[in-house]
Amino acid sequence: MGYISIQISKAKGSADTGASDHIERKTMPKNADPTRTHLNRELVQFPNGVADRTEAISHRIRTAGIRRKITPDQVRAIRIVLSGTHEDMMRVQDEGRLSEWCDDNLQWLHRTFGRENTVSAVLHMDEHTPHIHATVVPIVTGERRKARKKQAEGRRTYRKKANAVRLCADDLLTREKLVTYHDSYAAAMAKYGLQRGIRGSEARHTTTAQYYRDLKRQTGELEVNVRQLQTEQEQAERQLDEVRKVIRSEKLEAAKTEAKTALVAKVGSLLGSNKLKAEREELQQRISVLESQNEMLVQHIETMEQEHKEERTKFNEYLDKIQRYFPYVEKLLPLIDFCRNTLNFSEMVIQELCKLKKVRLKGDFNSPEFNRKFRDENAAFSFEEDKNRKGHYQIYVNDIPLVQWFRQKANEWRKGLGFISTKHDKHSKIHTQSK
Repeated sequence: MGYISIQISKAKGSADTGASDHIERKTMPKNADPTRTHLNRELVQFPNGVADRTEAISHRIRTAGIRRKITPDQVRAIRIVLSGTHEDMMRVQDEGRLSEWCDDNLQWLHRTFGRENTVSAVLHMDEHTPHIHATVVPIVTGERRKARKKQAEGRRTYRKKANAVRLCADDLLTREKLVTYHDSYAAAMAKYGLQRGIRGSEARHTTTAQYYRDLKRQTGELEVNVRQLQTEQEQAERQLDEVRKVIRSEKLEAAKTEAKTALVAKVGSLLGSNKLKAEREELQQRISVLESQNEMLVQHIETMEQEHKEERTKFNEYLDKIQRYFPYVEKLLPLIDFCRNTLNFSEMVIQELCKLKKVRLKGDFNSPEFNRKFRDENAAFSFEEDKNRKGHYQIYVNDIPLVQWFRQKANEWRKGLGFISTKHDKHSKIHTQSK
């Protein structure tokens, strides 16, 4: 049986445009699959004339009948993310109950915060686990909590209308109400095999940025472990070869001794000597010890090979993720080598180019075709997809391919020296003209 996942937080700023861009996919996060974004859907219908989440928040505040002035620092929206354990959400999806799950979540939001206050709820299907981003405008009625507290302490307060409409997130996010939200949401999700987490648990949600930092750190550790295991395996194999050589030598000596013992035993039995028998038993004991050590070493190598196989599997899974979610990275490797070895770009510049951004540079740029450097005071370099070959990338300068840019620079250099380039048939000749 899995667990519910419910995250409640206050929106920052008066517009909360950052969250709106993420929820409405105006900006695509790194952990989202663009091929599945079309499966996302808005579960709440906006009022007439309202186009998006940001307008929906403003519309609710404007039409709620609030008479008190709203200050810039007041919280205008509460973000709520609803989901469950990954395996259980995949099971709900495979059973065809995802729409039913969405309806039950929407009903819980309406019961808990009010239908009109629930201005947006978006199902995301393009990330690892299906989840809902809900937006609640904290419209409440009644006296403020601070006013009730002062009255309970015997301090005088001005009487206000008990049913006054107010914008107050603090009234909805008290410690007692947060506990109640978790309890009631768990009750609503029990039919899907989801239960409430342990009260007082210190477990916390891992952010996307922290997930990628941990993944990068774990990958580095795996690579170090793989190299260490490979070194240990090579050392163990060398030790095993040495032990095998010793065993073969010892067995050969034992065979010689046994032959000698068998020959002399007949004479020794006649003479009543036990010296050869004692030497043979001692040699047999030594061989047994070496064979036991060999077995232990073989088991150690098998264990190391299994651990190496598991680490390699994890490393391959990481590479698969890179190839699946960043397929263009492999296409950029030749461009990276050219920028580093030929154009002598710094690592910082190459990193910005790999983000498919334009980088403006000033300096002398080396052309392998003309075997010289050309200077430019403001050249905009970028990695862009080849317009003639889909899936391939080229280095562009000022929105033209690097080769073509260098040729333009070469023509400018020739003209500056007084050379004019003309072509006849299939051959190119250079003529000099005095200025």
